[in-house]
Amino acid sequence: MGEADAGAIESGVAIQPIAELFGFPPDNNTEAAERHRKNKLCPYNNKVPNCTKDSVIDPLGVCSIFHGKEMAVICPVRLREDWMIAGQAADFFFPAGTAWTTLLEVRINDREGKSAGNIDVVIVAYDASGKITDFGSLEIQTVYISGNLRRNFFNPVRDDRAGYLAADWSKSRKQHPHPDYLSSSRKRLAPQLIFKGGILKAWGKKQAIAVHISFYKTLPKLRTVPREQADLAWLVYDLVFDSDANRYHLKLIKTVYTKFSAALKKITRSKPGNIDDFTSILQGKLEAKLSGTPAVEISDISADVPADEPDIIDELENI
Repeated sequence: MGEADAGAIESGVAIQPIAELFGFPPDNNTEAAERHRKNKLCPYNNKVPNCTKDSVIDPLGVCSIFHGKEMAVICPVRLREDWMIAGQAADFFFPAGTAWTTLLEVRINDREGKSAGNIDVVIVAYDASGKITDFGSLEIQTVYISGNLRRNFFNPVRDDRAGYLAADWSKSRKQHPHPDYLSSSRKRLAPQLIFKGGILKAWGKKQAIAVHISFYKTLPKLRTVPREQADLAWLVYDLVFDSDANRYHLKLIKTVYTKFSAALKKITRSKPGNIDDFTSILQGKLEAKLSGTPAVEISDISADVPADEPDIIDELENI
């Protein structure tokens, strides 16, 4: 892990949760930091010059947060710093010397023409005449957070940065936001791998996923293979603090090479809980049913959810 700003953490707990605000620590007073905060700019290759996180008009300009001694990247654009992720993915996709470029947010359709989602970055290789010779998919995965970051912390630092930095947040009742890695992997990463990744796998195209190291550490241990056998590469990054510049910079920590199907099944497989606990739940539902409680009240799924909603395991069988 990169070393966090010592001035932002005391006794292993973050004094305040915002690690980067419009690309800079909140206490960075350089001309560049002031300009980015004033104009709501994104320094990490967003599609437009401004930050657009959560809102175009009033963006939530928080790139990363503190979580104890750890950091969590909460904006996927943050991992585009200097487009390192594109170059390192291209190194995995193509032979050395290949001409390539990036295409952002490309929709991919299934056989019926229905959208399976947008690929974050498609890296295309092309020849001297500009014809595509190959391509690969690069997804950028960051974490959801719990807690009201905007109301409790972003709005105060935006409205009065000096007062925010001078406050003793250890005495505040405002709960710091927390990264929700489980929801991020199950609700965002796994579906992307199943729907978009499944199509790319069928086409025989390589894929790469760029993640922050804090996110990667929460995933189950993946079986690795030699680079030449891999069809999925995990590009694992950290944010390293530069004390002279009072700023964090992206650094590749490692590349993990895996097989697509094996990695997907590992990520989507849950560890079994206690069968007695589940049996107890069933017993309660049975007693409710025998006492005449309507089935809709016993079910754990709301009545307005379609009965034929696909199951994630069913989708796995088609990959």
